[in-house]
Parts: sequence; structure tokens; C-alpha cells
Amino acid sequence: MFELAPGPYRNIIRNLWRLSLLGVALLVLYIVAVSYNFLWLFGGMPSLKALENPKSEEASEVYTADSQLLGKYYVENRTPIEISQVSPNVTSALLATEDARFIKHSGIDPRSLFRAVSGFLTFKDASSSGGGSTLTQQTAKNLFDTRQEELRGVLGHIPIISLVIAKTKEWILAVRLERNYTKQEVMMMYLNTVSFGNNTYGIKTAAKTYFSKEPWNLTVEEAALLVGMLKNPTFYNPRLFEERTRDRRNVVLGQMKKYKFLTNDQFTTYKNKPLKLDFSVENQNTGMAAYFRSVIKEDIKRWIKQYNEENTGSELDLYTSGLKIYTTIDSRMQAYAEEAVMANMRDQQKKFYEHWRGRNPWVQKDPRTKKYVEIPGFIESVARRTTRYKQLKAAYGNDEKAIWQEMRKPVKMKVFVYGGRRNEKDTTMSSLDSIKYYKRLLNTGFMSMDPRSGYVKAWVGGINFKHMKFDHVRQSRRQPGSTFKPFVYLTAMDQGFVTPCSHVVDQPTVFAHGEDNNGGPPWMPKNSNGKYSFRSLSLREALGQSINTVSAQLIKKTRAATVIKYAHDMGIESKDLPNNPTLCLGTGDVSVYEMVAAYCAFANGGMRVRPMVIWQIKDKNGNVLKQFHPDANQVISANRAYEMLHLMRGAVEEPSGTAQRLRTQYKLLDGGNEIAAKTGTTSNYSDAWFMGMTQHLVSGLWVGGDDRPIHFRTIELGQGGRQAMPAWAMYMQKIYKDPTLTSYRPEPFRKPNNFKIDCGGYHIDSSQRYIPPKVVPEDEEEILQ
Repeated sequence: MFELAPGPYRNIIRNLWRLSLLGVALLVLYIVAVSYNFLWLFGGMPSLKALENPKSEEASEVYTADSQLLGKYYVENRTPIEISQVSPNVTSALLATEDARFIKHSGIDPRSLFRAVSGFLTFKDASSSGGGSTLTQQTAKNLFDTRQEELRGVLGHIPIISLVIAKTKEWILAVRLERNYTKQEVMMMYLNTVSFGNNTYGIKTAAKTYFSKEPWNLTVEEAALLVGMLKNPTFYNPRLFEERTRDRRNVVLGQMKKYKFLTNDQFTTYKNKPLKLDFSVENQNTGMAAYFRSVIKEDIKRWIKQYNEENTGSELDLYTSGLKIYTTIDSRMQAYAEEAVMANMRDQQKKFYEHWRGRNPWVQKDPRTKKYVEIPGFIESVARRTTRYKQLKAAYGNDEKAIWQEMRKPVKMKVFVYGGRRNEKDTTMSSLDSIKYYKRLLNTGFMSMDPRSGYVKAWVGGINFKHMKFDHVRQSRRQPGSTFKPFVYLTAMDQGFVTPCSHVVDQPTVFAHGEDNNGGPPWMPKNSNGKYSFRSLSLREALGQSINTVSAQLIKKTRAATVIKYAHDMGIESKDLPNNPTLCLGTGDVSVYEMVAAYCAFANGGMRVRPMVIWQIKDKNGNVLKQFHPDANQVISANRAYEMLHLMRGAVEEPSGTAQRLRTQYKLLDGGNEIAAKTGTTSNYSDAWFMGMTQHLVSGLWVGGDDRPIHFRTIELGQGGRQAMPAWAMYMQKIYKDPTLTSYRPEPFRKPNNFKIDCGGYHIDSSQRYIPPKVVPEDEEEILQ
């Protein structure tokens, strides 16, 4: 055994040795006490399960059907990646700056700790002395918040002691992390969890936010800038403090030179480079299909709630669980839809401004003069429904004078405009003026769907999600006008009242009071031009020209209740369809979503397929949680569906069809293509619709003011064929020009096997004038009285 030589320092040395042993013993006891929370003094530690499966808040990602990222749902915008997806420039900069001995230590580095303490005591700059925390300790701190209330313990509420305990826990956790994970895994945990400011977490999101590139493409100077920001992302924000951020970047480059990651020449080259950012913060207001992402968010939340209820212990969360959500949207078709819709709406808005020439467009017809007059107090009534007014009401109570004074006070704001940077401009206006500004804007909703699979391929819910978040595809319901007529024709044919060869006279039809639930005075619908031709029209001509009187005669036979049943079977979900004769002119409110879905049954051989917006959901590890499948059922025969397509082709192919410009102007029938279509316009031109079908694609859209009193005043400008149809036409042109969209080529509709329409035996008067019933042989079905 070792013995100390006699001498004057023997007792001193012995005491120092004992004190050292005692110190080590106390340190061990302290660490054990902290680890096991002795007497609940130190607070708990993360469990072994938590250590083996460390959690961080990960953004859930939404993808298109062709695997393009649409957007994210998150609290912290973070997407974890593997070490192979990171540029070596990043790892080199990180090691040189944060932990040069990372490969050598086991979670705690006594040398770095001693250097940091000595640097602190001698007032040396941290960039030269280095920090005391290793990368592993920083990772532990990022993954496990040891300072949260439930882990603090009794002593954790004492200021200085709480800091010491927290640091001790981080050391313990660092050692445990090193035992459970490789160095590369620890480094990626750090890079995936650390904050880069601007609600940007993890290296993947940082590369996307600051440089609009993937992390494996980061250059040396870009990697150095991002690593330099880690010291203080706010202080070293490159967008706000360019000079100090560049200086910090150069410090990182200097560290890389010091540890031989860069040569002297490389260091000189990189440090003289200017900062070049391509900054773009990901948020829910921007990017492709913003309205779509907003709407399906609620669908996903409902599914998550059901999944958690059905799976004990499941704690899925849309904003933190890192789900991978695969939608049915096609990125190419979505881009074409957004381009076509915006081009059309820009044109329509220009016409709308010119039409009203500075006058307010919220109008109603004077019952005496039949002229349009401005609705008094319209803006004030809208203002009372706004959040701003409700906030002022809460602040000022019944002091209306003070409320309206605030509503009229000019403030700086950004507003939507067509063109300009990101379709917005800075301006100064009052809350009331901003309401007036936005009420003068027309809006729209567009949806495109594959009738075979039910996959929704494109969805445009409005003109700008950032400034107007209300979705006009599924959330909005408006009168469909004549686009509802095909359901009336379908019902009449399926009930045996007419056939595709039938002819009906364009003549007045009266519904008496009480007839088919007509609760008002006798009702006699007029055509859009206010006239009757008294011509004998084929059903195809009548539907193609959108003759109101023919629809009225058909519903007089079928009754409204039967039409409603057929509409619901086809896919119209609205419960607000009026059970009276006005239904034949499309007076019940419906959404673009359900109209497109219902039309799909015509294009899909009578098979109704419910719209699908999501086809698969995976967890963050790639495990499939849910696979969605089409929900289909036969609602009408294939022959009947094709008969309806034949009738609706009349809108495009007939000389007087309401959609003939698809043939004459847009040349969309070239190459043997066939299109079935229907235009729709409601009273006072408040709603303009267009529905178009090809063999494998059904698309529809609505255009109008958000409030029904806001509209054009003439049919030349307000009809569906003018307001809505151009967007559909431009969309289809773009699709046909894309050689990669091979599933959507120009082609005719496919006839069912053994299908035939033979109208040779039907009487058609050559003059196309009205023939009294007594002239027509009784065995011919020409005129529906």
C-alpha cells in the first residue's frame, strides 16, 4: 500500500487526498440522487422509453399524388432527415465551431469544460475559448426540457441551484444518449431539433427557408452562415443584420480553417463572399393549393380523433406527430388550374371595374322602376359581422360613435391586388374602406376530379388565401342556375316521360298556386331573353340552349321531390333543395364540390364515386396508418349516363349552344375530342357557373361576388359562359399541351356495349315551329304538353 514519507506536508497531503476522495464520493452520490430523484428533491428524469424514442415536435407534411410537397401543419416547422441528406459542409462547420472533440468524448468533455470555465474567469471571448457544452449535451437539452415544471422537484425552484441541477441532468442524459446512439445519430438529432429563427427548426427547414434548397446542396459559405446563427438566431438574423451575420459566418469559416476543414486559400475565398439569401418562410398562407390544405386539415383532424379513440395509447397530433399525408392532387394540374383561374379572374375583375366605373356594386332592383339602386347601409351591415367591429364593441360597449370613429381611422395595411409583389401592396386605409375594397372583388371556386377513381386533381378555393380565407369549393353554397337542369332531364328520362329523341315546345308553362308545393301566386318561368320561340326543340337543343320553359315542362311531369331524390343519388348532398317547381332553374344552394361529384356519375357510366382528397396517411417512420379506397355505387344505368352525355354535348356542338365557343374559339374539339358541358347563370347574374366533362376529367367552377347583391347587370357580362367558362377552357388547353399527362388526352366518350340512339322514327317538323298536339300522330312522342 502506498505510504507518504514523513515530513511537514504529510498531514496536508493526506487531508487533501481524503477531501478529494470525499468530493468524488459526494459527486457520485449527488449524481445518483439526481438520477433517481432522491426524496423528490431534484425532480424526475426522462424515462428509458423516452430516451430510446426521443420526441420532438415534427411538422406533418402534405404531399401531392405525384410526391411533391404541398405544405405543412406545425407548431415548430421541423422535418427530420438522415445524415446522408446533409452536406458535409454542414457537419464540418458544426464540429469546428461547436464541438471539435465530438468524436473523442463520451458526452461530456472535461477539457472543453475546463477551457470554458477558464475563459469565463479570464474574460476571454467565447468564440476563442469555446463553449463548455458538448453537442451531445446540447442535443439532450433540445430533446428533453429538464427545466419544465413537472421535472423540477423541490430544489428546482431555488434560482442558482435549479440551474446546477438542470446542467447535471443534461450531463447525465448526454452520457445516456452516447450509450444508446452512434455519433452520427446524435449529430442528426441535434441538427434536426435546433432552432434557426423565423419559426425554422432543423437543418432541412433552414436550408429551405434561407436558401430555397435542400440541405445536401448547401455550399461552404451557406453552411457556415447557418451554423453561425446557432449561437443566437435572433441576433445573427441575416435578413435584419447583414454585417454582423457575415462577421459571424467568417468566425465559423475561421474555425473550419483552424481544424483543417479549409485551406488558407479556401478560407480567404469564402470569407470575402457576400451573403446571398433566397429567403422564403413556409406558412399556411402561401404555396400551392392553400385553400385545399386549409379544408382537408379539418378532415385529417377528424380522422386523427377517430384513430386515437380506436387505438389505445395513440397520441397522434396533426401539428407535432410528423405525419406524411398523401393527397390526390396532381401538382401539374393544380398549377394549371391556379394559372387558368387567376388569368380569368384578372380579366373578369377588370371588366367588373369598367362596368361599374367607380360606383358601388352592391345593388338591388327598385320594384317600381326595375332599375338597380345601391343598397343603403350595406357596408355598415357587413362591418358589424367583422372581428374588428366585435373587438371594438367589447372595448367601447354601446358607444357606437366611438366604434365607428375607430372603424374610419386610417391604418397601414397590405391588401390583395392582381400583379405586384406576391399579389399584394402596402397601403393606408380604414377598416371600413378595406371592407369596401374587398367587396368590390369577384371571387371563384374551381374543382377538377377524375370520375373513375374519385381523385380530386385540382382545387382552387378563391383568388388569394392569405387575404380571403373562405373556401368557395366546399364551404360556399350558391344557386347553380341552369347547371342543375341535367338532373331534371335525367329524372324525366329515367321516369319514362321523355326519351333522348323527344321534342318539346318552347312555350309558356304555368304552375298554379299549390301545384307541386308552389306556395306563391301562379308561376310562369321565362327564358333568359324573356321570350318564347314556340319552336319544337329536341332535348339536346333545349338543354344545349338552356331553355327554361322546357325544364319547367319536364319538372311539371316528374315533380320536384323526384328530381331531388335523383340529385341526391347522383351526389348532391345539400338538404336545402326547394321542393317546388323553381328547382328546375337551380334555385337551391349547392357547392362546387358536390356539383362536380354529381356530374362525375354522368362521365363514369352511371357509377357515383365520392370525391377522394387523401389516399394514404403514414406516421413519421413511414408506417402506413390508413389507406383510403374509392367509395362507389351504381346510381343510374350506363346507357342513361351516356344519353345524358349526348344531350349535354349539345351545349358545345349545337350552333346555338351556350358553350359553343369551346369549339369555335378554344378549338377544344380538335382531334376527335368530345366535351359535355353546361353553363349556369342565376337571377340578377349573381352566380355564374360552368361544368365541363371529358372522358376522364370532370371540372366545374363558380364565379361571383361573395355577397349576392354584388354582380354584373347585363347577361352579356354576367352569364356563366362569359364569367366562368374561360377558366375551364384555359385549364383544359394547358392539360392537353402537357405531354406527361397521358391519362387526359383528347378523345370521344366511350359508348356502352350495344348502345344506340335511333331517332329516325320520331317526327321533327321542318319549320321547327310549334305544332298543335292534334296534328301529331298519337304514337309519336314529339311534344310534351
